[in-house]
Amino acid sequence: MTLRDLAVRKNRSALTILGIVIGITSIMVVMSVGKGAQEYVLGEIQRFGPNNVFILPGKEPSGPTGAMGTLLNDSLKERDIDDLSSKSNVPQAVSVIPYVFGSVSLSVGQEIERSMIIGSTVGSQKNFDLKLAEGRFFDEFDLNDKARVVIIGDEIRKKLFENSEAVGQKINIKNLDFQIIGVLAQKSKGSFIDFNDSLIAPYTAIQQDILGIRHFQRVAVEAQSEESIPTVVADIKMTLRENHKIEDPEDDDFNIQTQEDIAKTVGTITGILTVLLFSVAAISLVVGGVGIMNIMLVSVTERTREIGLRKSIGATNKNILTQFLAEALFLTISGGIIGVLLGTSLTYLGIYFVQEFAQIDFPFTFSFNGAVIGILVSSFIGLAFGVFPARQASRKSPVEALRYE
Repeated sequence: MTLRDLAVRKNRSALTILGIVIGITSIMVVMSVGKGAQEYVLGEIQRFGPNNVFILPGKEPSGPTGAMGTLLNDSLKERDIDDLSSKSNVPQAVSVIPYVFGSVSLSVGQEIERSMIIGSTVGSQKNFDLKLAEGRFFDEFDLNDKARVVIIGDEIRKKLFENSEAVGQKINIKNLDFQIIGVLAQKSKGSFIDFNDSLIAPYTAIQQDILGIRHFQRVAVEAQSEESIPTVVADIKMTLRENHKIEDPEDDDFNIQTQEDIAKTVGTITGILTVLLFSVAAISLVVGGVGIMNIMLVSVTERTREIGLRKSIGATNKNILTQFLAEALFLTISGGIIGVLLGTSLTYLGIYFVQEFAQIDFPFTFSFNGAVIGILVSSFIGLAFGVFPARQASRKSPVEALRYE
């Protein structure tokens, strides 16, 4: 009887479960995207190597403008790189690679583009896992000679040279000519740098002449193993404090981030966003629950004579209670299943467009936990908001119910 009653009122039933569908859809999207984001970030970290430690100038960032402060601080100098590279100071470091970077305008003839330029050492090719489509990477001779050579990303090649040869051509950056010696192979976009639309050059050639700075904005130190990271971090702190004449750790003018620290930070941000979005989903579910209760109360009123008739032929209060609870449960569980399917579909479509048009390898993940939670939550809402109308129906007097017009 329950299915027949709901089928008769199918339009009302569809509107009733709308809030449930929206809420469960939100839960599925949040949990699936959150899970995918964690996998994506962990994959990006692995691309840099799990043993890398990053040194940033300035104190540990805090607040919305903290990250900008690290870019403006000039505490990491050439001497620091030399001392950190010394085996006597940091014996368990495999490599020490400094970085400078900034946004610049570059031109070839009348064509002008804006892009990110990165200055580093030869080791950056391995550190960033960069492959060349053509040409070569800069070497130690280029670095020592402050050679104005550059490797360009595949997107820059397409924008400035289309189908013509790029290697050997000159590119103008801040009125200085740089020779293109290599083109990077197409690379999926990372969460940190889009190498397809970037340039890489010896830091000695761009640090002062292009960026106008004498310090480094990032330093990557690779430890021998994951187990040696704490020792490497301690040695880095000791070396930099000695160089900068710092006695109190509270006065550190640098901060160190391990891959684990980065993962925790991203996890915290993801967690906060998840809580916020869950709050929105919870509001939708509560609204949906109230809608279920109101519609069920209307249904009880409309079906008063039916209730009286059933009781007159032997239906008990428990039978009536069970019938209306079953209707509420059927509605909410149906909404939950639709929400799971809709949320999964929307997540898949969204990630598909991100992969296709933004060229970001964001993984699609189905959140089994999200599906289970969605069905359980919708069942709970059906019980919680359906019990009052069901009790109202079960308590009706059969005599008075049969008199109802």
